[in-house]
Amino acid sequence: MSTVTLIGSRLAEPGTEFVYEGEADACTGCPYRSQCLNLHPGTKYRVTSVRENAQTLECAMHDGGVRAVEVEPAATRANITSKGAFAGSKTSLPGPCPYVDCPSHEYCEPDGVEFDEEYRIREIIGDPPHEVCHLDRSLELVELETDD
Repeated sequence: MSTVTLIGSRLAEPGTEFVYEGEADACTGCPYRSQCLNLHPGTKYRVTSVRENAQTLECAMHDGGVRAVEVEPAATRANITSKGAFAGSKTSLPGPCPYVDCPSHEYCEPDGVEFDEEYRIREIIGDPPHEVCHLDRSLELVELETDD
């Protein structure tokens, strides 16, 4: 289900993904607050469409102003412990990883996913992109449902 919100005009392209971080100090007193601050903090979203003929509004946070877009919560790919992982089950991330140069790091610490939360597995993708986990974890790449 899509939600209409305002985002920076430079980000207002279908397919753009972002994690909504909540209200910034510069939002205080803005007349458009209710249209911008209508998402769930910490949730990853994908722009599904840009509102046609919508004007660009001035914004203290975005130097190019903001535009009206439709967004939906975005699924997130993540590495999880492979034991017991199947579509429809719930899981959580195994924990942080200090190996930032690893090709799997973005999946071990994905944006918009918290370590202490449980998420439903939407789909099993398969083997992660790394050859060896330096933390000796047996991992599987999955797509998580992160909708609220």
